Amino acid sequence: MNSYQTNRTITAVISMAACGVLVAGIVGHALLSSHIAPRAHKAGPMLLAPMIGVIDSCIVAQHSALTQDLASLQATCTGPNGSAAALVESTLLALQPRGKSLGAYPLGYTLPVPLLQLFRPSAAGWIIDQELVQRLVRTVRDTDRPLILYLFSTHFSTDAPLERALATDPANLAQTRDGPLAQGRYYDAPLNNWSFANTQTELTARRVEATKALLDAMCQIPAEDIAKIRGVTLLGELHHLLPDFEAGMGFSTPYRVTDYSPQSSESFRKFLKKEFLRIEQLNRVLGTDYTSFEEIQPPSRDIRTEPLRRFAEHIDSFAHGTLPVAGWAYLKQTAGAPSAWVHVYRNGTFVGKTQVNQGRQDVLAAKPEFGDANTGWRLDLDFRRLPTGLHRIDVFIEQRPGQLTPLGTRHIALMDRFQTTPKAMPQRQLPAFAPADVTLQAHIDFPTDQSAYYFNPLVPLWHAFRGQQVVDYLKFFDGVVNQSCLAGTPHYTHQIIPFTNPSWDANKYAIQASLQPIGDIRLGVSLYGDAAYGDTFTRWYAKTSHRGYGVTEFHPLKAMNAPAVQRMLSQHALHGAEFLSFFLEPRWNGKLVARNHNLFSFDPDNKQYGSDRLYESMRKVTTQSRP
Repeated sequence: MNSYQTNRTITAVISMAACGVLVAGIVGHALLSSHIAPRAHKAGPMLLAPMIGVIDSCIVAQHSALTQDLASLQATCTGPNGSAAALVESTLLALQPRGKSLGAYPLGYTLPVPLLQLFRPSAAGWIIDQELVQRLVRTVRDTDRPLILYLFSTHFSTDAPLERALATDPANLAQTRDGPLAQGRYYDAPLNNWSFANTQTELTARRVEATKALLDAMCQIPAEDIAKIRGVTLLGELHHLLPDFEAGMGFSTPYRVTDYSPQSSESFRKFLKKEFLRIEQLNRVLGTDYTSFEEIQPPSRDIRTEPLRRFAEHIDSFAHGTLPVAGWAYLKQTAGAPSAWVHVYRNGTFVGKTQVNQGRQDVLAAKPEFGDANTGWRLDLDFRRLPTGLHRIDVFIEQRPGQLTPLGTRHIALMDRFQTTPKAMPQRQLPAFAPADVTLQAHIDFPTDQSAYYFNPLVPLWHAFRGQQVVDYLKFFDGVVNQSCLAGTPHYTHQIIPFTNPSWDANKYAIQASLQPIGDIRLGVSLYGDAAYGDTFTRWYAKTSHRGYGVTEFHPLKAMNAPAVQRMLSQHALHGAEFLSFFLEPRWNGKLVARNHNLFSFDPDNKQYGSDRLYESMRKVTTQSRP
């Protein structure tokens, strides 16, 4: 992993969430519809908008920050007319030389604006650094290309001095049941566990102040320059947090999520009252005996290890009522052969099947001889209405059409709230099966054998409320942007899609509601691995009611030639992508600008995940003649 030092690159920080794709590995969702209907509705072609590392290398650079051999760059970045415009153009010209065809898609850029870095200390307190604001504005004004304006303010630290001050106030921090979350780390990147459960915080006030200052200044430039801004992405990743973010994304215990602040707990009670009106109605659903809504606390304890006053207090990764059946499998197959299918049976009855086609970077790292990361699979088993007792889970792989081979068996207990000793369930005869192919290698990660599961009907309500907190904060921030001249410019989220990592517990993030349509806010997603080039994302997208989306971060995590890159871009354009952003390292007059380079940058000097070959393929795509 690359290190993040005091003057770390903003784009590298932005990309750190994607590293979880590599660490967590597996992928998958429940089986999705096989029909993928194109939804392109936009006027004009999809914009290629690479995110160039210009913030730390130019916008916030001081006179001494640039080396002597880049003195000419220093002159363009600083001074009364300083901006990153020349650096943006120099970087894009290295990808698409002047005079070459624009290809099928126009080439612009994404300009990230780290909101909390727009402040500087003064005798009067924290004030907006107007020079930084003007450098950003002049970048837009003086670059002739279209852009996506990325208003960046997430839990990934940018080392802004204001961040350290804000982190001293517990009101700005997300809370687990154990209290406010202190600063954490994700590999070498510090994390500020900011709260969004309450908009009445100094953190939110500073985000609003920075946004208004930037947009007020931006709206002063000529209308033809404002029109270059094709979209605004809001905040970056916004989701609930957890301790030990690097290792805690999955289904491990103890279960600690946000937000349990007093304001959040009170809002949860109001949420329940709005949903059920009368406490008697809620009691019927939960099987509880609350006398009032004021008596309810969010679920926060594990029945396995802690005493409960009521069963409704229980929570873990499965208490909402589903459990993953997931793992990986490798079969040596001819090129172009369809993906194998995994079949799941419960007590001898067929439950469903799922394809072996999801990214497992961890498996590929351990077994490079496979030559392919897409060995993962996952199927979520809904146990909310299943009888309590001992159940048998059998997993088979369909090596060839109609030919099943067993991968393994797991025994699980579905428990009642009284922890009654479970009894074995009746079994039906399993289907006939064939011996394994000699090339078959596989493992079942979930569920573990002899594991027990409890369904608490209060937990899905808690997760729904937490998901609504994400949506409400995005709406609030969108309202701030709507007070500017960019109100009519498309606004996008900038969200991860945790369901593409089957070792991740998506409910910890409570991000699902924000992936659905939110009024006029458009979908923006970060796509890595198979989600970038396969059909994992497009199958999911086809089942939503979105009518367009932006790809806010992008990397297939493998080398691809130009025709394959062209097909990948065409697939997204066909299905409604309005822009696609990938990371680029800044280049000045052909030379790489020294900085803490981003692990995921498309760059001729970056061999990580085939990034050098992806750069060359993208160069060919952007310079070839239009079809």
